Amino acid sequence: MGLFSRSDNKKKRKPVIEQEIKEVLLQEKPDRRLLDKVPAQAGVRTNRDRRRVSDVDAKTGKKSSSIEALIESERGGRRYLANYDVSISYRIDGFARKATVRSIDISTTGLLLEMPRKLALELRQAKDVRLKFEIIAGTLPEGYEMKVDIGGKIVRLQQTNAGPVHCGIQFNQTLAQYATKKKNWYMVAAASILLFVTVLCIMLLRVESILYFKFNKFLYLYSIIAATFLLTRYYLATLYKSVPIDPDFTPGVSIIIPCYNEEEAIQRTILGCINQDYPLDKLEVIIIDDYSTDNSYEKISEVVQTLIDQEGGYNTRDRIKFMRQKKNAGKREAMAVGIRQAKHELIVVVDSDSFLDPYAIRNIVQPFKDEDMGGVSGRTDVANTYTNTLTKMQAVRYYIAFRIMKAAESYSDAVTCLSGPLSCYRKEFVMENLDAWLNQKFLGERATFGDDRSLTNFILRHHRTGYQDTAICSTIVPSSHKVFLKQQMRWKRSWLRESLIAARFMWKKEPIMALSFYMGLIIPIAAPAVVLFNLIYIPIVHRVIPYTFIFGIFLMAFLMSMAQLFLRKSSTWSFGLFFVMYYELILLWQMPIAWLTFWKTTWGTRMTAADIAASIKKPIFKQAKA
Repeated sequence: MGLFSRSDNKKKRKPVIEQEIKEVLLQEKPDRRLLDKVPAQAGVRTNRDRRRVSDVDAKTGKKSSSIEALIESERGGRRYLANYDVSISYRIDGFARKATVRSIDISTTGLLLEMPRKLALELRQAKDVRLKFEIIAGTLPEGYEMKVDIGGKIVRLQQTNAGPVHCGIQFNQTLAQYATKKKNWYMVAAASILLFVTVLCIMLLRVESILYFKFNKFLYLYSIIAATFLLTRYYLATLYKSVPIDPDFTPGVSIIIPCYNEEEAIQRTILGCINQDYPLDKLEVIIIDDYSTDNSYEKISEVVQTLIDQEGGYNTRDRIKFMRQKKNAGKREAMAVGIRQAKHELIVVVDSDSFLDPYAIRNIVQPFKDEDMGGVSGRTDVANTYTNTLTKMQAVRYYIAFRIMKAAESYSDAVTCLSGPLSCYRKEFVMENLDAWLNQKFLGERATFGDDRSLTNFILRHHRTGYQDTAICSTIVPSSHKVFLKQQMRWKRSWLRESLIAARFMWKKEPIMALSFYMGLIIPIAAPAVVLFNLIYIPIVHRVIPYTFIFGIFLMAFLMSMAQLFLRKSSTWSFGLFFVMYYELILLWQMPIAWLTFWKTTWGTRMTAADIAASIKKPIFKQAKA
């Protein structure tokens, strides 16, 4: 079995209904080196030299930062596996010819095609080559799914052992430039107009909804608070800017990966963490296996040993630490073990099913030039966006949650949740609160989840927290409704607990942020009662159909979708509408259940010690009841 092959063991343990879900993951073409992004040692050709990155920006003609130029070049040339038909049109001696071949991989700058040798030699003589194909969703990052009709030129031919020739074609313009000319202009224009109209309608609705005042003064106040909260978040997000990269600012970083039963993803996670464009002596990776019951331990051991054997020139033996808990103690305990082992001043925590961009670490450390910055959250994208409708809805939700909501909070240096997939902390501040965090109790019960939100509260109480949009990772989200709903229930319980704790000190923060926090606390708690009052009580008692309320829900959904279309230009934008409907019909009603069951310590989505204990109690309880 290969190093990164998918195991069949997990499939055997899955219920039949989950076997039918086929995950669609963006697959990068592997480099011949495992650590192709790690800076080379002294005297060896650098990544910048290897990629032939110029000091001069091709668009502006001005001298650019070496790091910025390298990142732009690397991302533009990043290749992804592809397997779809490409129609080629070309002319030889004045005669037009056509052929259809298969693609092997694709980037924003070119295609690698497989074709007969005769066709390849003909194309070499052709002065003009035209390519027609459709970029299938999931073969390039979001925003590139489209039909393409573009010119190109052959840059290399390679004979394979099997006979066909691999033909590399460079586009006459990048796909980003092509999309801007062919597609994005009207999408951006339409999104801009619709965003303006949506905001205007929301404001007008708040004025018009004064008629509800005679029914219920609280309801009218709630509508004003909800609209103000939503619009101010979107406005502050437009003011947000990431901290630019200072090439000379490279503080020491210890990446901690707590792992429990993630045999499918853990090798990719580890490789992404160690394969960073960051100084060798400033980066270490610490993996803690929380006594997994699947093959995670074996998978971790395999990839660590492979890295040591094949990439020993990058000091991998000294830069990777791996340990296993003697028993399953939970994510918080595993994180604490890694934190104590960390030797550097900054601690990055990465979930075991999350995959870092090669420049994530270089970007996420930049806000720490501010000595009072205690923690920073990176941006999390969805890795399996195109699996099904549920994952597409989550992709929109994740992007808005980070690029809008966290960006708005970051404007006031008060991000309320440094997310688990990718977050960075100043070790000094974490150590000051480590024991209190480890032994946290709420109403006499020990906290066993909400670890990231809880640690954020400890840091935020006395320090600043921020968001760095350029520090990117991707994560696998639930593709099963059953798993998703359990995850959301766990998140709501921890949100309730930690929001009530944060409410004790958030009033000390910047006034606008404090006011926004308390509005954000009131809205979801009161939402179920407001929905019931509008859709049940008012129609029955007052015989009034709540047109404005229903229209307001659609406007909220439309605002999310238009923001996704405007900022990301992704074909998934329409699923923002679906998600809001899904939230109103299903997720909203988890809030009162969370209120009544927030004391529960089970995860629901994985068999922790608490989950095992709960599963044992259930049959006993049923038997006693019988």
